[in-house]
Amino acid sequence: MKSTLERELNSTCVVWLVLAVVVVAVALAAVWLSRRRRRSDELRDTFGPEYDRAVREHGERSDAERELAARAERVEQLHIRSLSEDESAHFAEEWRGVQTHFVDDPELAIAEADELVAEVMQTRGYPMGNFEQRAADVSVDHPRVVENYRAAHAIASRSATGDTPTEDLRQAMVHYRALFDQLIGAQATTSRR
Repeated sequence: MKSTLERELNSTCVVWLVLAVVVVAVALAAVWLSRRRRRSDELRDTFGPEYDRAVREHGERSDAERELAARAERVEQLHIRSLSEDESAHFAEEWRGVQTHFVDDPELAIAEADELVAEVMQTRGYPMGNFEQRAADVSVDHPRVVENYRAAHAIASRSATGDTPTEDLRQAMVHYRALFDQLIGAQATTSRR
């Protein structure tokens, strides 16, 4: 038979043990939440508006963050490179030609701009899969202009039917130009790899 003192000591030990388990669980939960918040903040900072788009597209923040992290990991495995000065100059000259064509044939110029952007991307090392995969890959290094790429591509796709207003085509050229400028002058992203 245990004495009252032994029972009280056992009860006290159990209480302290339960409190210790609760404190450890709270501390672990705080660390987990802090890491999750830091990861979210890093992804939001890295992807900018693309982060919000991914959340809207996936519906759940955690799903969107998994997708964005997977994109970053995928692109990290690619061999994206900067263009040489000669390549940049060559592509810049090609772009001037595309712009010149816009005056006489805006729809043709939009198609040429789409092809030129794809050629620059391929030269830099981006895989040329379907459009959505290209846009996702570009979003890792150029998150601030990938939406321009999507908008320009959508207009280019519509212009294939021939009924796209000239103002829309002009806007597509502006969108393509924003990405094009980033792609031919994007030296900083490759140097960080």
